[in-house]
Amino acid sequence: MAEGTDIDLRTAPSASAKGAQDDYLHRRTLRRGSAGWLLLTGLGVAYVVSGDFSGWNIGLSKGGFGGLAAATVLMGIMYACLVFSLAELSAILPTAGGGYGFARRALGTWGGFLTGTAILIEYILAPAAISLFIGDYVESLGLFGLTSGWPVYLACFAIFIGIHLWGVGEALRFSLVVTAIAVAALLVFAIGAFTDFDASRLNDIPVDASALGSSSWLPFGVLGIWAAFPFGMWFFLGVEGVPLAAEEAKDPVRSMPRALAISLSVLVLLAVVTFFAATGAHGSAAIKDAGNPLVVALQGDDGPTALSRFVNYAGLAGLVASFFSLIFAGSRQLFALSRAGYLPRFLSLTSRRKSPYLGLLIPGAIGFALAAWSGNGGRMLNVAVFGATISYALMALSHLVLRRREPGLERPYRTPGGVLTSSVAFVLALFALVATFLVDKDAAFIALGVYAIALAYFAFYSRHRLVAHAPEEEFAALAAAEAELARD
Repeated sequence: MAEGTDIDLRTAPSASAKGAQDDYLHRRTLRRGSAGWLLLTGLGVAYVVSGDFSGWNIGLSKGGFGGLAAATVLMGIMYACLVFSLAELSAILPTAGGGYGFARRALGTWGGFLTGTAILIEYILAPAAISLFIGDYVESLGLFGLTSGWPVYLACFAIFIGIHLWGVGEALRFSLVVTAIAVAALLVFAIGAFTDFDASRLNDIPVDASALGSSSWLPFGVLGIWAAFPFGMWFFLGVEGVPLAAEEAKDPVRSMPRALAISLSVLVLLAVVTFFAATGAHGSAAIKDAGNPLVVALQGDDGPTALSRFVNYAGLAGLVASFFSLIFAGSRQLFALSRAGYLPRFLSLTSRRKSPYLGLLIPGAIGFALAAWSGNGGRMLNVAVFGATISYALMALSHLVLRRREPGLERPYRTPGGVLTSSVAFVLALFALVATFLVDKDAAFIALGVYAIALAYFAFYSRHRLVAHAPEEEFAALAAAEAELARD
């Protein structure tokens, strides 16, 4: 079947349709059983670990220590509730579609496309932004005499996409090793920083007396808590991408909930340790605008130390880990949407090593172009956060809808707290979505513009060309058939 031929696989004659369907899916097959719970856990931590090294501290300039602390707790609750909801959904539907697949069954084709597009915005923009940060680290460390620029960004995408093309098992093992180095470095940093900890430095940011409810702990008032939401997310942003590896996991029904729970637990520990150690060592005011807050926290006023140099190199490892894993996540979401016809079908073709090569190369080319053209990593990350919050709200809503509409659906894993848990995730995700406008209105409107273009493509073209035998579409069709039988 030619890739450019528009064949409706649902209405073709039965004999030829079966052969076409088998050939279509055979050319779009991932390598199953490549990742156990340990590699999946490493993937979950890898998505996020770069956020511990930088970015979160900007929340201090929005809410102060107390405001960012409250925002981090609230966002931690949101992610915990979301992760437990996703653990149930991924055990029901362990495919590469992740959030798109869950929303497709609960909210229909429009809901599935809206969710999948939001996830793609997050996972294409975030690596582009991180490649800029990698370039800054390479330049600041004087590595190979390079300066931050397009050759560094190109090397990042070329080398790490090449590893992904080699195979998912090899890619996830590489990610685990780099992530372990980054996590070990964070713990070493914390030990060093806590030796100089002083609680009086936590709330040393000047108080804005005009802000409602301002105090030494909330120097920008109560509204500062809300403004700090997007930065509280940096300690957890990306962990929700673990279900995108479900189709390549060993025993995903068991390993996926386990990996999600363990990775979130590790991230909570790292968030608490990093937050208190960095602010207490050198003060919130000193690190609130720093591009490398952990290094600044260790150096103090005495200049670079052996430990600060070590953490500086480790920060590069953290960036690489997140960059590498986010490329994986974006490729799998694009693969699933393309396989089902929401995006051009040729994007889901896989190689002999069962890697979605076009799903890796094309987003990589887009990411490189954005990095080389824009040079504004902060803006791109804010766009990514906007897409992320939309996907969180829709995934939590999917859990709510499926619990209410299909209570008898087989659930190998059940979310603790049930609909109460996903309701909390849904409400906090909406608050986080609004908070993105408080931080960067331009980024929010850029994301909305991308959304509008994608929705126009779906409304006028791709929704009429969906592939019924893609796993996520079959799962949704089964629900429709069962509902029709129940009515009869």
